[in-house]
Order: sequence, then C-alpha cells, then structure tokens
Amino acid sequence: MTPLRRRMIEDMRVRNLAANTQRTYLQQVSNFARYFGRSPELLGPEEVRAWQVHLIEVQRRSASTLVVATAALRFLYHITLKREWAVEELPIPQTPRKLPVILSQDEITCFLEAIRSVKHRTVLIAAYAAGLRISEATRLKVSDIDSQRMMLRVEQGKGRVDRYVMLSPRLLEVLRSYWCPQYWLFPGRFPDQPVGADVVRQACHDARRRAGITKPITPHSLRHAFATHLLESGAHVRLIQLLMGHRSLATTARYLKVATSTICAATSPFDRLPSRLPQASPEPPVDHV
Repeated sequence: MTPLRRRMIEDMRVRNLAANTQRTYLQQVSNFARYFGRSPELLGPEEVRAWQVHLIEVQRRSASTLVVATAALRFLYHITLKREWAVEELPIPQTPRKLPVILSQDEITCFLEAIRSVKHRTVLIAAYAAGLRISEATRLKVSDIDSQRMMLRVEQGKGRVDRYVMLSPRLLEVLRSYWCPQYWLFPGRFPDQPVGADVVRQACHDARRRAGITKPITPHSLRHAFATHLLESGAHVRLIQLLMGHRSLATTARYLKVATSTICAATSPFDRLPSRLPQASPEPPVDHV
C-alpha cells in the first residue's frame, strides 16, 4: 500500500465515510492513476478534465458514474493532498433527474408471488412493507424486531443513522412463519453473514420475468412503491420522510410527482367542455387504383 493510499484511507475513516463509499473512492482514484500511469500526486486539473472526457466519450459512462468519480478526486485533492485548486477546478456534472417507475399494488402482489425462494420473498416483503433499502433489509437481525411496540429497528442505515420503521401486523406474521433461531434474520451462504444484496437483486430479475411484468423491478423499486402507496393512502409527506430516513424533505417530495392522489386530484379542463363536440368516426377506406 502506498503512503498516499494509506493517508486517503485514514482521512476517510476520520470523517466516518461509509465502507462502500471508501471502497468506491479508492477504486475511482486507482482507475484515474492507472489511466495516466502516474501517481495522482503528479497529476493536476488538466489530467482530471481529460479523465472526465475519457469516461464520457470513450468508456460511455453514465452521468452518475462521472459524479462519483469526480467526488472521489475532489476528496483526494482537496482533503488528502490539500490542493487549493481542487474544488474550483473539478466541477460536479449535473445528472438527469428521472422519476421512479412505480409498481401498482396488483403488480407488487404478482411479483412477490413469483419469487420461489421463501427467504428472498420474505426479504423483499420486508423491503416493501417497511420501505427499506436493500442493504437495510438484508442486514436485519432477529433482535431488531420489536413486536411489543410494532417497530423495526434499522441500525446504521444510509449515512450511518439509526431509525425505527413500522412493523405491520401482516409483516410480523410473515416473519414469524419464516423465523428460525439465528443472529441474522436473513443469513447468507455462511450463517455468520447476511444474505448478499446481489443475490436478492438476481431473485428480483428472475421473478419479474416469471411474472411477465414489463416495468423494471429492483429491490429499490419496492421502496419507491412503499412511499408512493403511502402518499396515495393519505399519509403526510413528513411522516414518509421519517420512515424512509431521508435527510431532506425535498427528496421525499418527489413522490408527489408520481402519486395518483396528486396527479389525478385535479380535473382536466377538457372534461369541463360542453359535450357537443362531434364524435370521432372511422375514416372511409381509400381505394387504391
């Protein structure tokens, strides 16, 4: 391990960055250095710009990947190497703001029924019933279930923040029928480790195909559906923010843009027009000579 890599790791640990973030930043910096064949200490803003262009035009990376790569280099040069030009010379690209595709409740039911593994089905039921991220659902422990208060404890979720979420009576029944004495609620291949997120994602892919659903489905789709269906049933957006663990209310408010309770609440002005408009009639067939 080079001294620079060790120093960057120490800087990330001191700032309590999540383990996934640390791994991603190190990988991005390694890719950058490997491309130029030199230590990042010997590179500057011109090389960073050339790397960004390479990611976009040659590797055809998405805007979100470019954001992560730039954030990693910003951390390296601004925090670890303390270069004065770091922030100003490394612009963060804008990413397209896309609305999530929302599954209906019928589609959720059809999808869950198509999951063959009891464990994978139970993980995804918990993700939908409590609005959990896949990393939160797979790492649930038996001790996180509080059946007296009807709550689930989410330990060290995104941003390393603990929170409590709802434990619905129906979810509790599902968990009780599935449960067996062990530390992790959903153990993986080895009992001392939780089931892997990639395994559950593959189960999603297979179940979607069996169910014949055309919409894209990932474990996060169930979290989107949880928030949207709560909004449509009348839950306040502030409550949903707390359940989802969002830092900003603006993040939760985007579900207002996909909830039928907001989009369909108003009446189209077309429906208020007099009903005297002529009805469409089929066009007469055209004779071809």
